[in-house]
Amino acid sequence: MDRVSRRTLRTTPGSLELTRGVTVDLHDAQALAHRLLRTGPPEAIDLGATAIATLSLELLPLWYDEWVLLEAEDWRQLRLHALEAVVNGLVQASRFGDATAAAAAVIRADPLRESAQAALIRVHLAEGNQSEAIRTFDRFSRLLQADLGLLPTTRLRELVPERANHSPHTAAQATPEDILR
Repeated sequence: MDRVSRRTLRTTPGSLELTRGVTVDLHDAQALAHRLLRTGPPEAIDLGATAIATLSLELLPLWYDEWVLLEAEDWRQLRLHALEAVVNGLVQASRFGDATAAAAAVIRADPLRESAQAALIRVHLAEGNQSEAIRTFDRFSRLLQADLGLLPTTRLRELVPERANHSPHTAAQATPEDILR
């Protein structure tokens, strides 16, 4: 066993353990996520690029063992909810650029997640960019229709009053090129 391993691992005939003082980045990321999901405004330190980057990381990507898939999905759900909380905190702090980046991180992780699209639409509306909000809504509507044959929920349509009576025919007529825009 090399020197680094001796400082980080404790071995006995029946076990392999981390030595005292060794931290696990997943535990730190989970603690951050839970802190962000507590009621009340998030601490300013938790709203930075480091938090967004930490919460954007997948757990063991490209591993397909059943136990990994279950743990990865638990982490995915926790981190996406936490990122959405970051978006809300950043909007409250009028940090719209960072809020957009956080919303984009959630959307990259799950493009069909309506709550992520709603978060991005709320960012655009909070900064007064109605056209961006409509563009985001329209892009999501086309993607949702093309991939799942669904329309956005009433809750999402109500965020963009200009699209409250969004016609299924508009989304159904989208071409693949439209969806990629």
